[in-house]
Amino acid sequence: MAGHSKWAQIKRQKGVNDIKKSKVFSKYSKLISLAARKGADLSMNPDLRTVVDKAKAENMPMDNIQRAIDKGSGKLGGAALESVRYEAYGHGGAAIIIDSITDNTNRTVSEIKHLLSQNGGKFAQQGSVLWAFNFTDGKPKPVTEVEISEQDKELLSALTEALEEHDDTQEVFTNAK
Repeated sequence: MAGHSKWAQIKRQKGVNDIKKSKVFSKYSKLISLAARKGADLSMNPDLRTVVDKAKAENMPMDNIQRAIDKGSGKLGGAALESVRYEAYGHGGAAIIIDSITDNTNRTVSEIKHLLSQNGGKFAQQGSVLWAFNFTDGKPKPVTEVEISEQDKELLSALTEALEEHDDTQEVFTNAK
């Protein structure tokens, strides 16, 4: 029975779950901090209340939520977070929009460019991809969809997955069918 340890199996599974939780908590912390810039009072800031409710639904600890609110409202100081949107083209000519929240835009843009070049994507100038999307409630809805081959779908999927795993990335949208 060498190599069959119940604790090792639990430890491995817990490690995977902890990594997933950490990424989710990190994304919600940034969203909370960004929303808290408009005010730290949940009753007066509906955007903050919505994000906090979503974070609580993901079982984010109240200490983490309060720390993010304090950071966003300026109580803790530190670097200010800002929301940025990057545009790119992926496999098969698919348009990609990458929404991020960062405290260092220079670092984030270079990391996004690196991920794109590693996975066959191309960074696009601002405004060159937006025409392919309709914005409702601040979220892009594709106006025109591009049909791409199965091989391009697999490559595009790998690209969007790499972009979504980036710490500063909040959401990735594409117009591929």
